[in-house]
Amino acid sequence: MDREQAYGGPQIVGMDLHARRSVLLRMTPEGRHLGRARIDNSAAALKAQIASAGPHPKVVLEAGYGWYWAVDTLREAGAEVHLAHPLGVKMFTYRRVKTDDRDAADLADPLRMGRLPEAWIAPPRTREVRELVRYRHKLLTMRTSAKVQIHAVLAKAGLRVPVSDLFGRAGGDWLAQISLHGSYRTRVASLLRLIAFLEKKEITDIEKLTAQALADDAGYRAVQTIPGIGPVFAAVMVAEIGDVTRFGGPAPLCSWAGLTPRHRASDTKVRRGSITQQGSPLLRWACVEAVQRCTSDSSAAASSTTTAASPP
Repeated sequence: MDREQAYGGPQIVGMDLHARRSVLLRMTPEGRHLGRARIDNSAAALKAQIASAGPHPKVVLEAGYGWYWAVDTLREAGAEVHLAHPLGVKMFTYRRVKTDDRDAADLADPLRMGRLPEAWIAPPRTREVRELVRYRHKLLTMRTSAKVQIHAVLAKAGLRVPVSDLFGRAGGDWLAQISLHGSYRTRVASLLRLIAFLEKKEITDIEKLTAQALADDAGYRAVQTIPGIGPVFAAVMVAEIGDVTRFGGPAPLCSWAGLTPRHRASDTKVRRGSITQQGSPLLRWACVEAVQRCTSDSSAAASSTTTAASPP
């Protein structure tokens, strides 16, 4: 590393991770800078540079784009890895001069002072399940986009859809009978093939793989006993929450998921607003959808079951 200085104690390393290159800044627990290095992103280059930080350094990087490989590589090299929460490090955006070196230092300083806002480092298995449930959601977004495009083409052709669900059986029969010409017919036919492929192949395959990955997960089975939650919502909740024991109770979990109301208090003024919406958007979507699928009968049944199971 640049300007190497002799130091044999524990080291703090701030890593400003980017898509192609990254900066590593080493310092003592007291804040004295020991050296810096810019590397081309690769596991070999990162291991070679982190070796200069001595045994078991404390390394901090932001939970940004592509952090998985860096965390796994650092742990393999014997480092104690900390993941900075993106919202917690936004306090440094006020600076007039912003460089990679300063970003790395602004990550290392809160760590050495014990004030780092940390994010949870999900284990590899949880990350794999997250990839599946998040990709399924992307596929659903693609399907929705295709359906919206078909409605737009029909509107351009001056055709009013006579059914509530254009993509149900009655809607399909109507689409087969209407008269479209040229590029309009070509586009609608292509979009219908894309929707059918997504539904019958891609989305179905991802759901099967997700169910297989969670087949031995006790939490996945347990959460499906809650009214309104089926295999899809259960997979989202298990994947996004991960180890639920890291939360002290329902309140911290709801706050982490962004389902608690905003609270702003200063002197005698107190303002409360809507939910914070900080956290996993996919988890909030699953929770809201699950609640909407609860009927009054299922809610009453769940309430009576809970009452019966409670001690007198």
